[in-house]
Amino acid sequence: MKKKLISTLLTVTLAFGLLTGCGSNKADEAADVQDAEAVEAAGAEAGSEAEAADSEVAKEVAEEKGTIKVAASPTPHAEILAEAKKILAEQGWTLEITEFEDYVQPNLVVDSGEFDANYFQHIPYLDDFNAEHGTKLINAGGIHYEPFGIYPGTESDLANISDGAVIAVPNDTTNEARALLLLQDNGIITLKEGAGLQATVKDIEENPYNVNIKELEAAQVARVKDEVSFVVLNGNYALAAGFSVGQDAVAKEESDSEAAKTYVNVIAVKEGNENSEGIKVLVDVLKSEEIQNFINEKYDGAVVPFTE
Repeated sequence: MKKKLISTLLTVTLAFGLLTGCGSNKADEAADVQDAEAVEAAGAEAGSEAEAADSEVAKEVAEEKGTIKVAASPTPHAEILAEAKKILAEQGWTLEITEFEDYVQPNLVVDSGEFDANYFQHIPYLDDFNAEHGTKLINAGGIHYEPFGIYPGTESDLANISDGAVIAVPNDTTNEARALLLLQDNGIITLKEGAGLQATVKDIEENPYNVNIKELEAAQVARVKDEVSFVVLNGNYALAAGFSVGQDAVAKEESDSEAAKTYVNVIAVKEGNENSEGIKVLVDVLKSEEIQNFINEKYDGAVVPFTE
């Protein structure tokens, strides 16, 4: 009887011990899970704080660099600026672009100091505007030019142009001179020395192919392409006529031509602001390889980066 009682007590004690051991393991596991969750939560909180700190730093950098306000015509200028805006943002600058449809207000708002710069005009227009309005705007950097091109009409091979060929050109002073200079650059005519960007048909000194220059209002030139040997057009009229500047032009102004250098579209600023940090950064970005590639890919030769 005594042996049976002792055996029973031992069995109960062992069972109690096993139950106690199992309870301890489960408690430890629960504690481990809680610890892991606490560590994970702490890490997440730290990550959120780090992200917030990075965001705050980025914000502070942008505020430190500042904002550049630019007035621009819609195409292609505002489009090019929109691409540059992405690059400037990465450098901590905010670029504000305001589009204008006219060619007067963009200069007036820069001269008044309301805007930092504008992007819509070439140098001859800028010079004429200053003379007429008494403004003091200057070129802070040449960005692109929109080349004149010679396009096929009833003939397509400029090297074998026929005797007496008819070539349609714009009749306004600026564009006619550019057209005649392009014809001269390609050996079709020779102009009087010094005629330059004021040239007219009266300045043709040599005409070995006896070409007949047909002067028309600029918007009308493309419309006679099926009636004349060749037409000479600027980029926007060429695109409107369905020409691919890069593929269809039999000749066009090159970046080192007199016309391209003269009619390069510039970033214009009020005199004295050309060396400000924001303007210098803006010009550098607009002249960067990234923007040059964007221009070349988007405009098919109708807009060409200006390289000095």
